[in-house]
Amino acid sequence: MTKTPMISNKSLVTAIRKELRDNADAKYKQGTLHYFKEKIKPYGVKSAIVHGISKKYFARIKDAPREKVFMLCEELWRSGYIEESFISADWAYCLQKSFVPADIRIFEKWIGKYVGNWASCDSLCNHAVGELIEKYPKLIRHLKRWARSKNRWMKRASAVTIILPARKGLFLHDILEIADILLKDGDDMVQKGYGWMLKEASRKHQREIFEYVMKNKAVMPRTALRYAIEKMPEIMRKRALAK
Repeated sequence: MTKTPMISNKSLVTAIRKELRDNADAKYKQGTLHYFKEKIKPYGVKSAIVHGISKKYFARIKDAPREKVFMLCEELWRSGYIEESFISADWAYCLQKSFVPADIRIFEKWIGKYVGNWASCDSLCNHAVGELIEKYPKLIRHLKRWARSKNRWMKRASAVTIILPARKGLFLHDILEIADILLKDGDDMVQKGYGWMLKEASRKHQREIFEYVMKNKAVMPRTALRYAIEKMPEIMRKRALAK
């Protein structure tokens, strides 16, 4: 039986970009541009279609060496298009079974060099980076370093990476440590990021997160505080919001 030749990197990326252009919707693009405070570069393709394209083309490279997949991911990031960043983040997550600790450096590079909006940040960090941290817990030290970065997306990444592990009740001590580092940050994207992290941690550690909020509410930005207490009973929310 003749083996199907593996498609080249250039041909694959070209095909993906053509399909994204073919599915672009001008009205949806305008809506997307207005949805973000940051300047973004969209084709204007709906999320479900982007996911379908991602799945279709990953099937062609799923048996390729992980190094090749990471190279393709970076090529997609390089374009600056938000839809391509979503495909890259999706493919990175698909490699989770083969993750090694050194992959944290690849993800750190992408965040620092290419991420320019909350959606790209969260798409990568909630899943691929979060899975890596859960698989290799010692890597959480990198998140604490990211939290001290001058890059707003690196700071947001330090918090949103732990969203899914936090939901499972993991890493409470580290979550509070990262919250301490980000506590007084003036950037609303960072505030929403660590507030979200605390909210997810409250699902399994309600008392500890409530105590943390009450201890820090005098200096915690209101945006972060509101996110953190969102899942708590009304009586707790009222106490946290009371001046």
